[in-house]
Amino acid sequence: MDRRVVITGLGVVCPLGNDVNTFWNNLIQGVCGIDFIRNFPSDDLQVKVAGEVKNFDPAAYGIPAATARKADKFTLFAMAAANQAMKDAGATGVEPERLGVYIGSGIGGMQTFINEVVNLKENGPQWVSPLFIPNMIGNIASGNVAITHNARGVCLPIVTACATGTHSIGEAYRAIKHGYADVIIAGGAEAAHVPLSIGGFANSKALSRSEDPLAASLPFDARRQGFVIAEGAGIVVLEEYENALRRGAKIYAEVSGYGNTCDAYHYTAPRPDGSCAANAFKAALDQSGYCEDDVVHINAHGTGTPMNDKSETLAIKSAFGEEGARKVAICSTKSMTGHMLGAAGGVELVAAALAVDQGIVPPTIGLTEPDPECDLDYTPLKAKKLDITLALSSSLGFGGHNAVVALRKI
Repeated sequence: MDRRVVITGLGVVCPLGNDVNTFWNNLIQGVCGIDFIRNFPSDDLQVKVAGEVKNFDPAAYGIPAATARKADKFTLFAMAAANQAMKDAGATGVEPERLGVYIGSGIGGMQTFINEVVNLKENGPQWVSPLFIPNMIGNIASGNVAITHNARGVCLPIVTACATGTHSIGEAYRAIKHGYADVIIAGGAEAAHVPLSIGGFANSKALSRSEDPLAASLPFDARRQGFVIAEGAGIVVLEEYENALRRGAKIYAEVSGYGNTCDAYHYTAPRPDGSCAANAFKAALDQSGYCEDDVVHINAHGTGTPMNDKSETLAIKSAFGEEGARKVAICSTKSMTGHMLGAAGGVELVAAALAVDQGIVPPTIGLTEPDPECDLDYTPLKAKKLDITLALSSSLGFGGHNAVVALRKI
């Protein structure tokens, strides 16, 4: 059984806004959501900037006060974005057994973990919270969203580091395509913006040390020196096409392909030639029936790390051919949001769906000194109008995980 799958709902919480309209308007205007760290003192940190979620109020999304007090922030972000997406989709009356949740997190409840380690050290094991484990585990965002929406069908939280959100959406697409569900709430959530994570990433030389928020996240630019850590959640509602038609739902785009490969090369570094990432692009393109007449947009992984941007450029060239790659309108929205780790793919898929729906390619801000080895069209500085027929969102994660989801205009 092969069924068509479409996107009927969107939800986002991120440094550019806590609702879809604010996020999209800021994105296409080239607003930078990166700023100096304000959530905790940064005097002892090597890194001074981040992509923090601002003015987040769980109550605004119907999250009960008791849940808001107890749950880790990554779960609250997921619930807020999922509630937005389900409201947007208007997907009421779905049989609970045909409604699923695929929401992953690359790291899970990091702040919960830190709090209880401190509690253990200062007060002893008898004072560790009984909610420590259920609030920390990476699957709990999916669990809470399933409870909220009475989703009793397939539920598969995925953990593939920075590819988590994209893999979650890709696997949800397959589940609906092959008849295991009719509607799935899918994406990623992350709230690992804490001193412990920053220390680890900074000491591994992965983070930008820039103290200028506007020049910290510089994908594809010769001056790039690492990614900017960020937090948030991006959720889409995927639905079987005929079901969406019957109820007159708004359709943003059709999910037309999904590629999933592994570099099998190094636990953090990408394969330098981009060949395995290229295979993920090729799989998504083949399933989408890509042809030379397609007007293609890619929301690239584009982290601003020296190795990633070069290898991803090579992957795109391999997938499209040198001439075809130069026709693709690429962007990295991480230039504005920073890198939301396991949430990045979900937020970027929301951006890709809106790009298809609105016919606008968001910009890569800060790209004023292109790297000669990154020589494709990355939509520098300003958004552009484009009648996109096919969009792809790519994510590459520690462990060599590569994920690409393709969307077609419908």
